[in-house]
Parts: sequence; structure tokens; C-alpha cells
Amino acid sequence: MSCPFCNEGLEIVCENGFAFAIYDKYPVNQGHILIIPKRHVSDFFETTPEEREAISALLQECKSIIDKSYSPDGYNIGVNVGKTAGQTIFHVHVHLIPRYEGDMTDPRGGVRGVIPEKRIY
Repeated sequence: MSCPFCNEGLEIVCENGFAFAIYDKYPVNQGHILIIPKRHVSDFFETTPEEREAISALLQECKSIIDKSYSPDGYNIGVNVGKTAGQTIFHVHVHLIPRYEGDMTDPRGGVRGVIPEKRIY
């Protein structure tokens, strides 16, 4: 199976020397962006320092783009590493998910919601 992030023709939101950003094909919320290293690497912990710096820079740039276009009230940033953690595309991608007041009844716990009974503490 081919990697959807290595294909030509992606609508790139922004990019730098080591990474690029696209809107998520199945967004959690309006404005949901993925930041992806250009090199095909499956595990975030196998990215180079330059790739991590590039990803971090694009997180900031994409936040500005989302802020201007959608005016969210908050953000979640997440990476799934490995099948057990929910990774389904084995090319690193960092989710920048804008959050909006009222998008869920009780957002307390944020990313802890990956295990629902551990979200509220």
C-alpha cells in the first residue's frame, strides 16, 4: 500500500525544508492540520533534530493560519506512535487540532481522553 503523504498532488498549506502541512482529510474540527516530515519515517522518535525543529516551526505557522481563518478557543497537539497508540498511517504526522467552546460537553483532561476513563481526574 502506498503512503498517502508521499504522493504528489497534496494541497500543501505551508512548508519548509524538512516538513509540510496539509489539512486533515478527516478533520476532528474545522481547521485540523497535519504537519508531516518530507522524509518517509514511521516513528516520531526516529525523526532527526532538524525534522523536529521544522515540525515545531510549522506548528507555529499553522496556528497563525488557523487563528486568522477560524478563531479557535484552544488547541490540541498530538502524535500517534505505533499501532497500539492508534497510528494507522505509518508516516509521522503531528495533528494540530483547533478546539472550539462547546465542541464537547466537558473537555477536561484533553489528550488524556485517549483512554476515556482516565480523562477526568
